[in-house]
Amino acid sequence: MHFAQIVKRGSLLQPEIPADDAAVSSLDSQNFVEDLPREEPPTWSVVESTDLHRDDWVVALRQDVLQRTSADGNSTVFRRRVLEHPGSVVILAIDDNDCVVCIRQYRHAHQRRFIELPAGLCDSPGEDPMHVAQRELQEEAGLVAQRWEPLSTTCSSPGMSSEVVRIYLANDLTPAPLASFEPADEEADMEVLPIPFDVLLDAALTGRVSNAQLVIAVTTYELKFRNNSGR
Repeated sequence: MHFAQIVKRGSLLQPEIPADDAAVSSLDSQNFVEDLPREEPPTWSVVESTDLHRDDWVVALRQDVLQRTSADGNSTVFRRRVLEHPGSVVILAIDDNDCVVCIRQYRHAHQRRFIELPAGLCDSPGEDPMHVAQRELQEEAGLVAQRWEPLSTTCSSPGMSSEVVRIYLANDLTPAPLASFEPADEEADMEVLPIPFDVLLDAALTGRVSNAQLVIAVTTYELKFRNNSGR
């Protein structure tokens, strides 16, 4: 069964509603957002913070001592390690033939080459993340896009990392010079692969590709743009 059919029937994201209740029940996206519990700002105190590793790279590791006070006034103190991360961008670039610009790159932590989307770190303080995305698309894929828009924002691993990932949709692609970027190490072995969107979506839904941000990007695009157009 096609993913779009599941979503349209409501069994994945929305509960089924008996026809008699349809007139008094509203399941539009606005009401879903209003009914959703909020992701609240922090309320726990950091009483101590220690650097475990920090050098001239943008990522660092620290240990915080937290104090949590419960509703009955009792306090608990515990430690958590935090990977400080400046944030990153991911680009879902789709060409006029409905192909997604992908890359295949070696990732040593998993010792395998992943199918991914162009991406990069926000490693210059204060730089607009969209400018980072535009640069990464040109550096990694040799492309520029005339149309850009935010697609999604995620926290990649909030239990241990402060990374915020901003995913952008890029359209109207044209070739561009690879600028002054000189690929090295893993990037020197990187391949650029145009993959038809439907093929990539199916691969994401069946586990044949496993990069988290790729899966989020293609499924979000399917729900926000293609599914709403009746495809």
